[in-house]
Amino acid sequence: MADRHLLLLLSVAIVARLAPNAAGEPWPACGDTGSFAAGSSYLASLQSIAATLPGNASASPDLFATAADVGAIPEQVSALALCRGDADARSCRSCLAQAFRALPDACAGSKDATIFYDTCTLHYSNIHFLTDDSSWPNPSLLEKNSISVTSEPARFNLVVAALLNATADYAANNSSRRYAAGEAGFNREYPKVYSMAQCTPDLTPARCRSCLADIIAGSIGFFASLSAIGGRTLAIRCTFRYETAPFISGPLMVSLGGTPAPAPAPRVNVTPAAARGRKYSVPAMVPLVLLPILAAINLVACLCLWRRRRRPVTEGKQTYESYSTGAEGMESLESMLMDISALRSATGDFAESNKLGEGGFGAVYKGTLPDGSEIAVKRLSDSSTQGGEELKNELDLVAKLKHKNLVSLVGVCLEQQERLLVYEFVPNRSLDLILFDTVKREQLDWEKRYRIINGIARGLQYLHEDSHPRVVHRDLKASNILLDANMNPKISDFGLARIFGRDQTQGVTSNVVGTHGYMAPEYVMRGNYSVKSDVFSFGVMVLEILTGRKNEGSSNSRHQSQGLMAMIWEHWTAGRVAEIIDPAMNGVFSEDDARKCVQIGLLCVQGNPVDRPVMSSVVMMLGSDTVSLQVPSKPEFFGRNGGAKPGIIASHAALTVSVQDES
Repeated sequence: MADRHLLLLLSVAIVARLAPNAAGEPWPACGDTGSFAAGSSYLASLQSIAATLPGNASASPDLFATAADVGAIPEQVSALALCRGDADARSCRSCLAQAFRALPDACAGSKDATIFYDTCTLHYSNIHFLTDDSSWPNPSLLEKNSISVTSEPARFNLVVAALLNATADYAANNSSRRYAAGEAGFNREYPKVYSMAQCTPDLTPARCRSCLADIIAGSIGFFASLSAIGGRTLAIRCTFRYETAPFISGPLMVSLGGTPAPAPAPRVNVTPAAARGRKYSVPAMVPLVLLPILAAINLVACLCLWRRRRRPVTEGKQTYESYSTGAEGMESLESMLMDISALRSATGDFAESNKLGEGGFGAVYKGTLPDGSEIAVKRLSDSSTQGGEELKNELDLVAKLKHKNLVSLVGVCLEQQERLLVYEFVPNRSLDLILFDTVKREQLDWEKRYRIINGIARGLQYLHEDSHPRVVHRDLKASNILLDANMNPKISDFGLARIFGRDQTQGVTSNVVGTHGYMAPEYVMRGNYSVKSDVFSFGVMVLEILTGRKNEGSSNSRHQSQGLMAMIWEHWTAGRVAEIIDPAMNGVFSEDDARKCVQIGLLCVQGNPVDRPVMSSVVMMLGSDTVSLQVPSKPEFFGRNGGAKPGIIASHAALTVSVQDES
């Protein structure tokens, strides 16, 4: 778990010279998570990414693209490519192509490597770093100009601090590209100071601002101690730069006047905290050094007093207060409030032709924002009896859950008596629409099905073990698994989810809710729910994905459910697993992998929750051929006489009402 959630603080190298136009000069940073050899499958995956990622990034409106988990486990590669916000598509593509050519040699085959150019950044790794805040890969390089300000250095440092914070605010909160450039007036020696701040566009405004705050606070004291006329910090997820000479070719979004000098502050010695995280070697860079930060005290005071410009209190914000249960959620959602007129325009005023589907919460509509990005808008219906509770759950969790295998909430609107949740648009919609369709299921070859199972497992591991707070979903099913353009799964619908405290292991409810066919026996009979009840639901989905058959929840579901489970158990015990694998794959699959996945599915649906594995163990089983798997017992849905135990099959079909927890 520690390997997956390293909080990588600034691993810093200082470059004591700055060419005002350093285009074309690379700054590599190499990780220590292993190396690959010539002819390896890792290199083949990397070359595959190199063939497409520069083009994808340069064609993107944000000049940004990622590639997730390319290749076979455990030699998978993930990559991130970003070009500076003022670059054009041609220079972006050229820079990234050069980065792919240079980085493998610059980092001597390291599996985890980064290269920074003036125009672009490339990072690839065997670590699953694209999970946003579940890992924070920021090996950083500091670069300063060797020239120092000679006139009013203290005021110059304050001007720089104010300008960088204003630029960072704009990039995080006013730009969908997470990019901004600015200027501020100074004096006759240097009439203007110019700035740039940028994050990867997949970060939320709050995460972008946090990232920029970290690198500004971590390096501006060093720049100030030397009164350098220019400097930058280069990090994977965010970067900033300032200069007294223009270096941006595009428009400037921020303009500030000069800042008066404050009264002198006491001189204080500051001892930097020890860096933690992966160790990075930086070719062609000087060693890590400890630097005085005497001038940082004034700047820290300035940064602490700086307040991000607040938007006026809106109807939406006031309405949200009735749903929110904490200040953290309120602060995060403030930046996500969307205007009702924009959503009406995006969806054609909720036109029937844009309707994607409808559930207990209400209808979901496809929309297109002015910048071309596609969204899915969930609209609470007036007749819904459950929407208020679901909406509250979603809003309480949205600021806290970020993972590539969870669907992202990008906005909320609570105006004009509307209750709207705005999600990223996932083009392949839900798993059930493909898996249980006799024609569409042929799209799901073995590799895609294995990737879907693995992705759901990783998303659940994050919810159960790695997120803060820990979450039990309580309504896992194929219709709540969305598939992106590459058939990567995203867990959705947290309306029935429950938050668990650090020491909490289970909860009890008087109202059993969920979807028939996926609910664990202890939940159906006694109202007990825990991470192990989610594991049960996951096991059902695994068996459905493998067989292409639904564990039905209709009125005659008792017999259909028994039929699916009994059929799987019968073939498992007889050693004829290959016979139950979905015939839509035309026999093209690994029998060993299929047998392993069936065994994992059966382990997850064990009647006793204690006998079910935790999700970190499931992820390990899926990713390794050397882990020994326990032998499953007969699923408890079938007693010794082969029938369902009393009370387990109950009429709880797709209930979605509010839940009253008893403990």
